[in-house]
This record gives sequence, structure tokens and C-alpha cells, in this order.
Amino acid sequence: MSTPNEKLAVSLKLLKIEQDRGLHVFQSKDFSRVHRDRLVAAGFMKEVIKGWYIISNPAEKTGESTAWYASFHEFVTGYCNVRFGNDWYLSPEASLQRHAGNTTIPRQLMIHTKTGSNNNLTLKFETGLFDYRSKDFASGADIVVKEGIRLLSLPASLVRVSPTFFATNPIDAQIALSQIADASEILVKLLEGGNSVVAGRIAGAMRAMGRANESDRIVRTMRDAGYAVTESDPFQVTLTSLLTLARAESACAIRIRLMWESMRGEVISAFPPAPGVPDDVESYIADVDDRHIEDAYHSLSIEGYRVTEALIAKIASGKWNPEENSDDKNDRNALAAKGYHQAFVEVRKSLSSILERSEPGEVIRRDHHDWYRKLFEPSVMSGILEAKHLAGYRSWPVFIRYARHVPPSYESVRDAMPVFFDLISKEPQAAVRAVLGHFIFVYIHPYGDGNGRMARFLMNAMLASGGYPWTVIHVEDRDGYMTALEQASVNENIKPFADFISTDVQRQMDKVSAVSPFRP
Repeated sequence: MSTPNEKLAVSLKLLKIEQDRGLHVFQSKDFSRVHRDRLVAAGFMKEVIKGWYIISNPAEKTGESTAWYASFHEFVTGYCNVRFGNDWYLSPEASLQRHAGNTTIPRQLMIHTKTGSNNNLTLKFETGLFDYRSKDFASGADIVVKEGIRLLSLPASLVRVSPTFFATNPIDAQIALSQIADASEILVKLLEGGNSVVAGRIAGAMRAMGRANESDRIVRTMRDAGYAVTESDPFQVTLTSLLTLARAESACAIRIRLMWESMRGEVISAFPPAPGVPDDVESYIADVDDRHIEDAYHSLSIEGYRVTEALIAKIASGKWNPEENSDDKNDRNALAAKGYHQAFVEVRKSLSSILERSEPGEVIRRDHHDWYRKLFEPSVMSGILEAKHLAGYRSWPVFIRYARHVPPSYESVRDAMPVFFDLISKEPQAAVRAVLGHFIFVYIHPYGDGNGRMARFLMNAMLASGGYPWTVIHVEDRDGYMTALEQASVNENIKPFADFISTDVQRQMDKVSAVSPFRP
């Protein structure tokens, strides 16, 4: 008679077959009741709604959202295909956000259907799916499938979207419009429906973005076709001219440019003036060294490692010996602490270059891969991690535990990171380099792991570029720290995060003010 583990293994083989086909969402009928109940009981599948399941990780803690957010759009597609066939698509607003590369999991996703019941389906983690029965359902030519999801084409979305979208989602709207390379793409839809009011709105938006030629062409063409057009700016805020220079870039690259420009003012307002790069570099580095153990303990603890200051001190002193002590060799926490120390040594070298007046953005552009390799070298050498983790930027999707923000696709990372370093290099304010450097680094999430530790290293390197002291984010403040990051990622509101970092920096400045070792 088979043991329970042997029975579970049979069920897992069936699940793996489906997973190897790229599927993570299933209906009840896809597995027999015996296999389904067995997989659910073991934590390898979770029920979303009656009759629908997603793959999950048994190691996930109660209340953890990673599996659901990773499967959210696949569930929407599967559920809607079963219920509505091909007669559905994302609303114009949701379609535009997908075209603009907005990866945030929405609280409520609206779809347009031919036969919907105007009902909201309550889903996991306070998400929902609203099926709107559209009286003006789009033609098949206006519906596209992007990354497996049915949505309106970009021109059709822009014509159908509500006027308030531009004011409430200015970054998404700008990115979407930036992908209209020539006015003829949108003019076809405007002329087809005689959309004179929409034409005035699109023309006004184009002009606000610095694309006066395209704006003029839309207005002239519509008027020549016999339509009265009154141009209006729907954004209600002053825009930058970044997109006139960046139309060839990916949506992700444009997004980080716009976020940087729109958020930097809040950071400057929140921060104390920069002390200036100190003349006494040795004293500054000595102060950083004094805080190494504290920094390592809190940074690793924020990421869930169980380390002690004694362990970190042992590693920093060179007494950690995996050749003689098997506990040192196999302990995940010790290996993480060893990697942190090795990375800290590399960061310290970068700090010295910055304090010697090297351009800070170029220093971290050059050095950040070295920080990362040292961070994970012990875990790779011990066999805990595969060697691929040392290669550099990730080549797979990642999800952040408990976060509605989903990092951009790995294909976007290699386009976004050069833009990220360009922004740091061109930024004149050290506080902005530090706060937005940290935030946008974790927003992109370029590595498979270690992004939080890398971002805090980067933040402190940029603080040094303005003479601010090395600042430790404490594990006791983790909830506020993560909530502020999520506010910036999901709601594009950087103020909570800027205030959080500024408070910590000011507290550290107050501690050293009596001796003032860093005065330039």
C-alpha cells in the first residue's frame, strides 16, 4: 500500500506536467478530486473561488499574497475566457495601464463584456473583478492580446478612456501617448467615430508633452474633415519635456524618467541641506566602519535572516571558518552575513572613490555588480544557490512578498538600468540621488534576490556624495519602511518614503553633530 508521501508524489507529478506547460491557474475539472484535495491539503494549490485554484508554495506564511499576485492576470484571463469566450476585454483605463507597462495589481479590475451582469466578483487579498456590460462593445479589430490578456488596442484605448484618466494617471497617460509614434495612428480612430471632443483632448495632451507638431496635425486634419475641434489640456499639471527625447525607449524606461522628475521636488522639500563632501575622508570612513555591525544586523534582519551582532562581528574579524566548522559552512544565516560583509568591503571602496570626488553615479554604475557578486558568493560556493545567481541582472520574473507592486518584466530590466544610472549621474541633489536611487532600484528589482540590501548600500553611497552620514534603517521600523515603499510604487506617492529616510538621516546627523567629523 502506498504511503501518504508516495501518494502526494503522484499528485505532484500531475501538477508539474501542467506547470511545465506554463499553467498556474486551474479549474476543478483539471484534476480529480483525490489529487486536488491532496495538493490543497499539502499547500501546493489554493482555492481562489469555488471551482478555481492556483499553484502555491507550502512555505508561504498565512496571509502571504505572493502566489495570488503572481497568478492574478492568468486567473482573470482563464476565468473570463470560460465565462465570456472572446466577448470581453480590459476596460479602456486598464488597457491603457497595460500598454503603459503599469504592473501594479489593481484593487478592482474592470472588464467590458457583451453579456456581463455589472457584478463585482470578490477575490483574494481585497481584489475584485467587475464585469461591465458594455452597450458600445468594441469591434474585433480594436481588441488585441498582449501578454495573454485581451485588451483594447492603444489607439482605441486612448479614444475611449475617460477624460479624468489624464489627471489621475498622468504618468500612465504620458507613457501611452509616447507610444503613438505618428499622429496617423490615432487619427484613424478619431476620424472613424467623428470624435471631435476626444481629438481636442488628445491634441491638448500632445502639446502639453511638447509634441506641438503632432498636436497641430490632429487639429488641422479633424477640421479639414469638417469637425469642430477645441483643444484642451487634460493633464491639469505642468509636464516635463522628457518624452520628446525618450519616445524610442521602453515603457519601463520612460516610467522611471517620469517618476524621477515628478518625485524629486518632494524629496528636496523633506531633506535637510547636504553638509557637503568632507575633506576628512578618513574620519568619514572610520564612522562608517563603526556602524558596520549595526548596519549588517538590521539590513539582514529586514530581509528575514536570523543573525546576531556576535555572528557578524565574528565574520568581520575573520574568525568565521567554514573549513573547520560545519555549522559555519551550512548555516544560511551565516552565509548571508558573510556575503554582506564581503559586499560591504566593496561598497567601502566605492565610498572612497565618491569621497575623493569621483562622479557618484558613474562609480555605482561601475561597481554595483561587484557588490552583488560578493553578496551571494558564499551561498553559491556552498551550493545553497545556483551559480546563475552571480551572472547579474535576473532572467526570470520576480514578485515581492505582500506587495501589490509587481516588478517589471526581466526583459525590461536591461533597458531600464542604464536609464536609472543616467538619472543618478545627472541629478545635482545628493538627497534625491539617495532616496530615488533606493526607491527606483527596488521598483525595477533588477536582481533575483538581494535588491533591498543593494538598494540600502546604494542609498548610503549617495548620501556620502552629499556628506550625509551613513544611515541604518532599523528592523523595528520595517513595517513603516515597506509601507512607504509600497506607497511610492503603487500610488506614485514618494512623500512617505522621503519623510521616512529624511527622519533617519536627520537622527544620525544629530548623533554626530557634537563632534562634527565630516565638516568640509
